[in-house]
Amino acid sequence: MGSVSVSRRGLSKGQRWVVKIGSALLTDNGRGVNNSAICAWVAQIAELRQQGVEVVLVSSGAVAAGMDRLGWNRRPESIHQLQAAAAIGQSHLVQVYEQAFGLFDIRSAQILLDHDDLSNRTRYLNARSTLRTLLSLGAVPIVNENDTVVTDEIRFGDNDTLAALVANLVEADALLILTDADGLFTEDPRDNPDAELVGEASALDPRLLGMAGDSRSGLGRGGMTTKVRAAQLAARSGACTVIAGGAREGVVTRVWRGEDLGTLLLPEADPLAARKRWLAGQLQVRGSLTLDSGAERALRDGGKSLLSVGVTAVQGRFHRGDLVSCLDGAGHEIARGLVNYDSSESARILGQSSERFVELLGYRDDDELIHRDNLILL
Repeated sequence: MGSVSVSRRGLSKGQRWVVKIGSALLTDNGRGVNNSAICAWVAQIAELRQQGVEVVLVSSGAVAAGMDRLGWNRRPESIHQLQAAAAIGQSHLVQVYEQAFGLFDIRSAQILLDHDDLSNRTRYLNARSTLRTLLSLGAVPIVNENDTVVTDEIRFGDNDTLAALVANLVEADALLILTDADGLFTEDPRDNPDAELVGEASALDPRLLGMAGDSRSGLGRGGMTTKVRAAQLAARSGACTVIAGGAREGVVTRVWRGEDLGTLLLPEADPLAARKRWLAGQLQVRGSLTLDSGAERALRDGGKSLLSVGVTAVQGRFHRGDLVSCLDGAGHEIARGLVNYDSSESARILGQSSERFVELLGYRDDDELIHRDNLILL
């Protein structure tokens, strides 16, 4: 595949990681929840936490764990039975995680999401705010797809995509996908013993999906197709992805230290540049906010969030999560970002401090009209 310019040693510089663990690992290939393996991964996550790294855990395994608890040897075809198994298995998994993290005095928190939560911008901001708050409180969010209520067929590999979307959501520096394979190979090693492990590549290299291929089981070679696509999704926000064998001793901390394990798939832009490109070009501007000189200076020189106290006028009709322009007093666009309140609410709180939000709106969600992480200067 050729060399890449970014060293694995740079992985340890990341301050926020998403770690995804697959069902086969969590349930010892369907034989029941692998408590000892979970404790080992949790210990490694705790070590990253001690190094100042925030971690979001995306955990599969609810259906498989539920099947084990119910004594089912064969995966059911009925969607309602799958959802029932997920409900039973999820509560058990969370209990195991809670006990394991408790050994390190780390709080854990269950977050159940579906794809609508991350495609609807209002729910996107709500999920983002919750996850960021949990991380700021020192908790480890444990994310899974809300399998008990989704109406689409529950498919193996969906959590690879979910993990990538969560990496986008929290602006993670890295996505680590732990699986039962050692990484992505140039060919299926079951068919060709001379197949080589892909050490590093661009996540957008068009050859990768061809290597992942379609397996005889219909699930992809070790689920690699979904993992490559997840790496491509994560790359949109500038996150790199490592696909590695989760059964390897100390895999999480070893990858973090830069050891040559698994497959490293790199983005073509750093996180800030990728996010700026997304905000600048991917969404339609729905309205604008005119700022006073103090707010303009805070944005331009201080890298601050936009507060309602510095807004003098609201134009257009927009909803929470829409993209809006920030204008200076002469009407020139100086920034744009995702707004936390709709146009009517913004009009009621313009020029006011956040302490008056409850009085003016009846509630108080975010203190900022636009958080600095959702805002770019132009």
